Amino acid sequence: MKLYTKSGDDGTTGLFSGARVSKDHPRIESYGTIDEFNATLGMCSATCKADNALHRRLLDIFGRLQSRMFDIGADLATPEGANNESKIQRIGEEHVQEVEKWIDEIDGANTPLTAFVMPGGTELASRLHLARTICRRAERQMIHLSHTEPVGSSLIMYVNRVSDFLFAAARLVNKNSDVEDVLWIPSVSSK
Repeated sequence: MKLYTKSGDDGTTGLFSGARVSKDHPRIESYGTIDEFNATLGMCSATCKADNALHRRLLDIFGRLQSRMFDIGADLATPEGANNESKIQRIGEEHVQEVEKWIDEIDGANTPLTAFVMPGGTELASRLHLARTICRRAERQMIHLSHTEPVGSSLIMYVNRVSDFLFAAARLVNKNSDVEDVLWIPSVSSK
């Protein structure tokens, strides 16, 4: 089977249901951004060190998240009630609860927030912040899609929680490396 099919040369792409839509359809934008987010998780994984216990734990979580991103892509590529719906795994409340447990685990080791934290610190923390912003964009695109087509509420909650997890993980990665959070310093008014 060849990698190129030429079927998208007209600016359309096929959903898992078999329907064809424009490549700039909100559904395609949503799962395309999930794919981009998944690639940044791979970049985060590539920065983890095998001799670091926190990094090993994060690698385990990143692997699970990357698999869920494939589930989310299939979910978004298959509108509710469409053909092939029975062949996909929808994101449910149990998935949201799993991420909440990770947040509690990771953020429980962080110092309490006293100021806004900016992206930065170690390379891994910076990559986690980048992944977080892409995850937030995916969430916004799914919400945009939900204004015209059904999107599972657990799906949107899941992506929201994942971005919170990434924020907590970035902070803990910095702490684990003895790097202080990069704090926002508000500008001083000249008045």
